[in-house]
Amino acid sequence: MVKYLDNNSGFSAWNANNQNKTRGTRSRLSSFLWWLVLFLASWWLISMWTAPKQTPVVDAADAQSIATDVYSGAARTISSDKISGTVRGLRLSDIVLSDFNKTSDSKDGNVILLPGDDGFLEVGLIATGTTAPDAKTVWNLSGDKMSWRNSDGVIFARDVTVDGYLITITDTIENKTKHSIGFAPYVKMVRSATRESSAVASGAVANVNSHIQYVDWHKMTKKSYAYSTTNGFIGFADQYWQTVADMNAPDKTMRMKSVGNKYLADVSAAQKTIDAGATGIFTTTVFAGPRDQMILDAAATSISGINKTVDYGWFWFFARPILWLLNVINSLVMNYGVAIIIMTIFLRLLMWPLTRKSYTSTLAMQRMQPELARIQKLYANDKMRLQMEMMNLYKTHKTSPMSGCLPMLLQIPIFFALYKALLVSVQMRNAQFLWINDLASMDPYFILPILMGATMWLQQYLQTGKTKDTDKNNVAAQTGRVMKWMPIIFTVMFAWMPAGLVLYWTVSNIFGIFQMMIIKKNLK
Repeated sequence: MVKYLDNNSGFSAWNANNQNKTRGTRSRLSSFLWWLVLFLASWWLISMWTAPKQTPVVDAADAQSIATDVYSGAARTISSDKISGTVRGLRLSDIVLSDFNKTSDSKDGNVILLPGDDGFLEVGLIATGTTAPDAKTVWNLSGDKMSWRNSDGVIFARDVTVDGYLITITDTIENKTKHSIGFAPYVKMVRSATRESSAVASGAVANVNSHIQYVDWHKMTKKSYAYSTTNGFIGFADQYWQTVADMNAPDKTMRMKSVGNKYLADVSAAQKTIDAGATGIFTTTVFAGPRDQMILDAAATSISGINKTVDYGWFWFFARPILWLLNVINSLVMNYGVAIIIMTIFLRLLMWPLTRKSYTSTLAMQRMQPELARIQKLYANDKMRLQMEMMNLYKTHKTSPMSGCLPMLLQIPIFFALYKALLVSVQMRNAQFLWINDLASMDPYFILPILMGATMWLQQYLQTGKTKDTDKNNVAAQTGRVMKWMPIIFTVMFAWMPAGLVLYWTVSNIFGIFQMMIIKKNLK
């Protein structure tokens, strides 16, 4: 009896054996790569954790330029109905905003910009052919006037006046010598960083040839920045406050950088020559106050472009009208929480026609579910025909699976616009509503986020009903399964959002529920 060898069987066994070896090799290689990645990641984390912190190296000149205790003469106090400050020679500091408290508790005192032990604003001159006063120079004080005379007989007089949030520093120089002398004005601002909100542009700010430039605190620790401009200002901006200086001089050079644990923003201008026996005048205007749009619009008449420094985000064309509307409503009801509720209802009334069309389309989708299920079963093996029949069915009922999302899509730009408006609005800071002490901060008890999630779930339940469809080809069912997770996702996401924003979304959901009940009743 002859036994024949089955070549196909032999080849299959050989191939299977090789495939097993290949899989084994790949498995070992994959394990090795995973362990290598894990080792490298662990090594990087340990090295970052144990690496010694490097202290920034600051040379003597920079250390002197940021020193806050160099003046030994008498200080002078300046004030208006909005701010007060302290003048020590060339430097201005301790600018107190009398209308704004540090916290909701008035006992904590007012907001202070450029506190003397932390920062200052220095306005000075660099002289050619003579000497100019520096930060250590002790001036003579006579009432509201400051004066100093150098060894060459050049007389320097400084007048500091305050009007609202604007401080004007005027230097008058009388050249009593018999030759021309030159002076180049400069402004230097030094302070530490306060990172109140990463969602709002903050750090150094400059107006460079009519374009606003922001350099945040972190970037300044990495490298320095320099700009040349024919006009503009420079300074620092926080979430709610900003301090900027504008010199009345052409051809300016601006710089922003970190010096040790502080930040420096300075600007210098081209030299101006004062002939023998002549008088020269240098003027610098400083704004130190809130980033309120109305206040900045008024200040723009003195400091051009300062009204463009507020960051309203991508949807600024929504944010500014929304903020204006909130302020108008608040002026009537005297509470920003109530103003947000009224504004929300007003916006939902404007969207009523779109919401009605969306809900009508959703009801149509629910009614066509049996026919949709029949088509899916009939053409389960013909995907092309299935898609075509489904499209024809949508056209017949004049609806679409995504039509129910139209109100949500419209609310997205409004949501981001309101988010920015709440963050940049200094009026919203420390605004109280019920148990919330600050509508611009998160709800400390998470009551609003939970209420928002519950109302969102109820709104979806009323809108979608009890229809169940597990067919993977059913677009409406897929959309419904995704939407079921939205209340949970939004609750977690909104837990750390500003309470005013969560209040808006909650009221919008409640209004939507009543709106849905009315529309459903009318359609029956």
